[in-house]
Amino acid sequence: MSTSIWNGQGQRIYMQEVGTRDGLQVEQQFVPTADKIALVNALSEAGMAKIEVSAFVSPQAIPALRDAEIVMREITRKPGVVYTALVPNVRGAERAIDAKTDELNLVMSASETHNLANLRMTRAQSFAGLAQVAALAKAAGLKVNISLSCCFGCPMEGDVPETTVLAWAQRFVEDLGADGVTLCDTTGMAYPGQVAALTQAFRTRWPGTELTLHFHNTRGMGLANVIGAIDAGADRFDASLGGIGGCPYAPGATGNVCSEEIVHALALMGYDTGVDLPRLIAAAQTLPGLIGHDIPSQIVKAGRRLDLHHVPADFDAIRERALARAS
Repeated sequence: MSTSIWNGQGQRIYMQEVGTRDGLQVEQQFVPTADKIALVNALSEAGMAKIEVSAFVSPQAIPALRDAEIVMREITRKPGVVYTALVPNVRGAERAIDAKTDELNLVMSASETHNLANLRMTRAQSFAGLAQVAALAKAAGLKVNISLSCCFGCPMEGDVPETTVLAWAQRFVEDLGADGVTLCDTTGMAYPGQVAALTQAFRTRWPGTELTLHFHNTRGMGLANVIGAIDAGADRFDASLGGIGGCPYAPGATGNVCSEEIVHALALMGYDTGVDLPRLIAAAQTLPGLIGHDIPSQIVKAGRRLDLHHVPADFDAIRERALARAS
């Protein structure tokens, strides 16, 4: 691995927030609409390059996001920030377009088993349906991103061949004209060498397509995988505020890589994320009150590397006693 990755020298890395969709969708406690709007606005002000605001899905399927239209319409849009949303079908696309969504994020799995468990369809059926959504988005002048789940392994099938992932990416990029592809590590099965190989293979074949990496920290490999992807040429990463999230159809899955942890680490390595870390941490600190439980974020718990602590109240006395013993 090249030592240059340890000194980013100001290289731009684009951070994309998914906590307001991928994170909140699995929470049992409904976050009030006004609080969701305020959270998206805080993330915009913190400098996230893209924010997945919500999902235009059936309210019965994901009641936590039943207010997607209101949230998307009422957020304060900051110039330069892309406001995207997950869209599963034509009806969802119509709702998202009507709510002035900037980009439609379409989802299917590279694993047949996971696709059936998650979407109740074969991959071929999913692709056919998403082709209709992509056509609708293009007619409306919107960008399309495809998120491919289980690119680095399926919890029910095991390894997913790189050739399979690239074949599905090809169909979306070349046949449907997708503007971007997200390679998703849905259950945290990825490891750095595998990540670097797939990233490099994708970059070589489609250098003009926006590539995003989406990691979960299920096995503690999230940051290592981000670094491995950067070394192979990636510059866009999904992350979730506070490290919340997880796929309900992926056994054992835990939260996404944590936005503030990744930003903190990359800043120490010299990369430019464009993110105001104190503002991001402040947004993460509001999460426990919104979702009703603690969050995984180590930065919220421990602070940044140089967030120092006060000396003990009796420090002067301790020092005097130590000096007296020394003399």
